[in-house]
Amino acid sequence: MAKQKKLSKGQSRRIKANHQKRLNNADTKLAKGGAQEWQTDNLGATENAVVISRFGQHADVETQEGDVLRCNIRRTVTNLVCGDKVLFRRAKVSEGDLAGVIEATQERRSQLTRPDFYDGVKVIAANIDQILMVSAVLPEFTPSIIDRYLIACEDMGIEPILVLNKIDLIDDEGLNEIQKVLDIYRDLGYQVLLVSSVTGEGIDDLKNVLVDKNNIFVGQSGVGKSTLVNTVLPDAEILTKEVSENSGLGQHTTTVSRLHHLPSGGNLIDSPGIREFGLWHLDVERVTWCFKEFREFIGGCRFRDCKHLNDPGCIIQQAVADGDISQLRFDSYHRILETMADGRAGARAPRV
Repeated sequence: MAKQKKLSKGQSRRIKANHQKRLNNADTKLAKGGAQEWQTDNLGATENAVVISRFGQHADVETQEGDVLRCNIRRTVTNLVCGDKVLFRRAKVSEGDLAGVIEATQERRSQLTRPDFYDGVKVIAANIDQILMVSAVLPEFTPSIIDRYLIACEDMGIEPILVLNKIDLIDDEGLNEIQKVLDIYRDLGYQVLLVSSVTGEGIDDLKNVLVDKNNIFVGQSGVGKSTLVNTVLPDAEILTKEVSENSGLGQHTTTVSRLHHLPSGGNLIDSPGIREFGLWHLDVERVTWCFKEFREFIGGCRFRDCKHLNDPGCIIQQAVADGDISQLRFDSYHRILETMADGRAGARAPRV
């Protein structure tokens, strides 16, 4: 199980105040007739379903029979996300495009979260088996972003797979340099895939790892997540955009997470692009543990409060000097700790 971060009193007050504000706004909309109000005698029996997409106070669910219905969400149901298993009731007489109401969520076996400056830790997706971390040779191959996602995966206990996309856009010399970096992750036991939607290279391998799993693609905007979804699911018709020629940055394309069924079995969740992945909600000790090559050295330093930087008797520093830990990962670790310190000092966390 993932270690839970205890919120401070100030954080708890802000979260409670924001939640109450949303409830008050919902009450105001209901009073003005802006929200669907359901009478018990207009609802059928309780059924099981899976959330395939969420739209504010509404969600699309798929029933066990394969029906896709748009439902209202009870105010008592909080943090509903794509992939959640829910209990809902159909409306005997529907109004507009709403066909029922979600009454409750079932226990999650896993979840991917990110910190939010106003609302604490927010869930992105639920009940996923593996996370495919998509990076690309353009706009930029950034190992530090990979490390952030790996921390999230290790913290949640979800299997990560590294996917390097757009390899058709780089020459052999450039690809060889990137391969040297990727070898660091391979040596740590992480699975790495090199793919191109243009040439088809690696696409069969990508499809094979998705079979019979609940998967989610994550990565910065512009790395080609939506294109890959179109490649493995041609009928999904996800909108795509090219990398901006002016800024070199990716453009947001997907705006709402959605669950798609794979022809060979399993599911894939296409999620909005994430430019950064804040980790300031985690303890420093937890981040250290999430660097899996550090684990055998944790607790062996001369001083209990060792910062693993310039401290005398630090065996993690010694492991770097001995080549047992890569300098790239060690430097990434300290950069991540710096950004966490900024977040704890009150800086706004990166947003999805």
